[in-house]
Amino acid sequence: MTDVAKQPADVRIIENLRQAKAKLLAELHKVIIGQDDVIELLLQAILSRGHCLLVGVPGLAKTLMVSTLADVLKLQFNRIQFTPDLMPSDITGTEIIEEDRTTGKREFRFVKGPIFANIILADEINRTPPKTQAALLQAMQEYHVTAAGTRHDLQLPFFVLATQNPIEQEGTYPLPEAQLDRFMFMVFVDYPSRDEERLIVKTTTMDIVGKPEPVLSAEDILALQRIVRKIPVSQHVTDYAVNLARASRPDDPTAPEFVGKYLTWGAGPRAGQYLILGAKSRALLHGRYNVSCEDVRAVIQPVMRHRIFTNFNADAEGIKPEDLIEMLLKTVPESSVKDYAAAT
Repeated sequence: MTDVAKQPADVRIIENLRQAKAKLLAELHKVIIGQDDVIELLLQAILSRGHCLLVGVPGLAKTLMVSTLADVLKLQFNRIQFTPDLMPSDITGTEIIEEDRTTGKREFRFVKGPIFANIILADEINRTPPKTQAALLQAMQEYHVTAAGTRHDLQLPFFVLATQNPIEQEGTYPLPEAQLDRFMFMVFVDYPSRDEERLIVKTTTMDIVGKPEPVLSAEDILALQRIVRKIPVSQHVTDYAVNLARASRPDDPTAPEFVGKYLTWGAGPRAGQYLILGAKSRALLHGRYNVSCEDVRAVIQPVMRHRIFTNFNADAEGIKPEDLIEMLLKTVPESSVKDYAAAT
């Protein structure tokens, strides 16, 4: 019996999640048509205490999806529109001088910025300079901001979702590798299918507005996040995730030949961490206590695609990071439980 299964309270929460997931999707689909895969990854990231980078052309309901998700999860939502003139204090907040009318004494008071919410939408994050982009780093990693030497804790759960437009590159500031690595997933939002697009056009051109109802609360999310950390993972699954990450590094002795040919830089240790956390949250959302190598394979693309960097050879041959990840999956063997039994 797993550590989670031994706790009656945890079992009840997981059972409630099974019922809540179907209701949650139903409420989301009152407003959002399709995009089930994207929604699934967003939920996995939230349960894993991770952040997401959404990449997609304008008009695919990225902002609407996030705000609707916040409503369904009963979380506070703020949208920050990133522009070239945005300053760090516009995100984190600033101190102002305030005078006490009774005593006449003046003192500084911290006015919280829009980052003080549960779900933050950093819209078009690559349109603001690196100094402002970096203002998100401390909050994403440490869940607090520092102003005038004073630490201000953020309210949990805290989730940053940033969007990028892959078409317009003029006047943008590409995210540095250190900041890209802070995002658990890079999620591609694709065009809807023909049937979905027909339904989108039909419903959005009528005087009908869906009103999703809350399904989970902040307390529920925090409890589920704790359960994800409790779920045990077999050693062979952990080793599989670690081996995949290490095989993407050109200088690693376990790296296949094509890695040295097509990559300049591979995935760091965070890739292995997020592969396991993503696999755990996927298993939980599917109502399972056990985590398999299939769960790792299911999340490898959004975890790894922004952590490996192709060189000129790959660009010249039209080979994308996604292609190399598929090649890694075919090359890196999956360890079996029998291998470990034989070793002992």
